[in-house]
Formats: sequence, C-alpha cells, structure tokens
Amino acid sequence: MKKGLRYIYNFLFTNKTRWLTVRVIFLSLYYRLKLLVFTQNINEKSFGIKGESTGKEETRKNMVAAYWIGERVERVCDKMPWESKCLVKALIAQRFLVERNIQSTLYLGVENKDNIMTAHAWLRCGTVYVTGGNGGTNTVVAYFSK
Repeated sequence: MKKGLRYIYNFLFTNKTRWLTVRVIFLSLYYRLKLLVFTQNINEKSFGIKGESTGKEETRKNMVAAYWIGERVERVCDKMPWESKCLVKALIAQRFLVERNIQSTLYLGVENKDNIMTAHAWLRCGTVYVTGGNGGTNTVVAYFSK
C-alpha cells in the first residue's frame, strides 16, 4: 500500500508534466476508440493534408520540443491497459505539435516480411522522428502534413 501511495504522491506533487500525462492518457483512449469505430476514409480527414510533406528545415527549439513530446507520448502510451500502437501515438504527438504551431508529417507505411503484411505509422518534425522511428524498411503508402 505504501508503494502505491508513493506513486500517487510523486505523480501529483513532483511530476512537472502531470497535465500532459493526463491528456496523453485521455487522448490515447479517444484515438483508439476513434480508429476502431470510424472508417479509414473518415479518420484520414483528420490526419492532415494528404500528399503534402513538411520540409526538413525546422528550428532547433521546435525539434527539441517535438522530441520531448514524442518521448512523453511513447512513455505514457506503453503503460496503457488498452492497445496504443504506432498510429495512436503519432496522432497524439501530432495534436500536441499542432497546438504549439509546429509543423509535422505523419507517414503511413507497410512492410511485407515472410508473406506477412504489417502496417506502421510514424511522425516526423524537421529531421527528428517524433514517434515510430524512421519507418525502417516500410514502404510509404500515404503521408499527411499538418
């Protein structure tokens, strides 16, 4: 019991990013449900401008903020009891970047490995990959800028 109370105390009184953490929790549930309930066409409208990519040049301050947001989103989403995979993480980070007027590009890709097709999503701001890594060996099928 003491350990649980210590976690709650630390979260409430020593966590400088507690409101961001709470927002990530609620947004991860929101985006997870949205992706499950609505069709791909409806969801794509909120991803951004299809077929446009933001440039690689971005201020250092914006790229540091994007990296920090990505780290926080990844950390919180990995601890959720529901599934918060790459697309949910990318959408949450994209939303926080839009709130700060920072441009980003959301990529959707696929990979065919041993006749098993997998999908992946990642977010890029300038030269920083905010969530989902750099896409690795995935083939980009769509990208959206905001």
